[in-house]
Amino acid sequence: MNVVISVDMEGVCGVASWVQVSPPEFGGLVNAGEYERARLQMSREANAAALGAFEGGASGVLIADSHETMRNLLPEHIDERVRYVSGNDRPLSMVQGVQESGVVALLMVGYHARAGTQGAPLAHTWNGSVRDVRINGVQAGEPYLNALLAGHYGVPTVFVSGDDIAVKQVQDDLGAEVIGVAVKEGLSMFSAVHLHPAEACRRIQAGAREAVEQATRLKPFTVIFPASVQLSFDHQARADQAGRVPGVTRIDAVTVGYSSPDAFHLFQMFRMLCQVAQVQLNG
Repeated sequence: MNVVISVDMEGVCGVASWVQVSPPEFGGLVNAGEYERARLQMSREANAAALGAFEGGASGVLIADSHETMRNLLPEHIDERVRYVSGNDRPLSMVQGVQESGVVALLMVGYHARAGTQGAPLAHTWNGSVRDVRINGVQAGEPYLNALLAGHYGVPTVFVSGDDIAVKQVQDDLGAEVIGVAVKEGLSMFSAVHLHPAEACRRIQAGAREAVEQATRLKPFTVIFPASVQLSFDHQARADQAGRVPGVTRIDAVTVGYSSPDAFHLFQMFRMLCQVAQVQLNG
């Protein structure tokens, strides 16, 4: 029984600023000390989930580093039984590995709320350009999209950790049976009340154990297909670019839409449109 752990950084305990999650190589407003501390906690929380998964009956654990450049994990802080994925040019992005044979569950660690969520630390969807995503009229953030892609391969999402608002969104969207662990309480976009980092890891380990123990009883997440997708950006210039892609319809100044026959197509179209829409807005 194998499981995949997708680990992001914005939802990690102690994180409440872009400075903390921005690799120094990006330049600009970054701080190497802040980033190193955050990636250490990210690694510890991912490892806590892995330990819990093993305790819950998993025979194999694959951790997918899923933040930004996707090479943030510190492997020396991860259990030696674990395999991990790093690097951001990969087919299934944040959930690489769910397509492997024998995978029975996806666990999400360090996740954040979707774009536009009030009171949620560092809330966004995919990048700073996406304002809203709707699938069959339902708002969707990164957890929703990733759970849907995992479901395409028959893999249920069984666990989520992050801020309290993100955890609630996932349970509202996917079902209350998804085990959730809140490691901080959101106050605003850039503030939160945090657990002690060690306590956060203890709770994640216990929650992951419970989630994996019940994994075989949960069903993969899906929606009705063909699905209607609407993607709104923060500026009309981005929709100008995305709207030129064959099969994409312009809906309004900042919104485009398309139809997908399955979750794999839906996800890959979403990724492509986000990339196409990355245009400079300063001329």
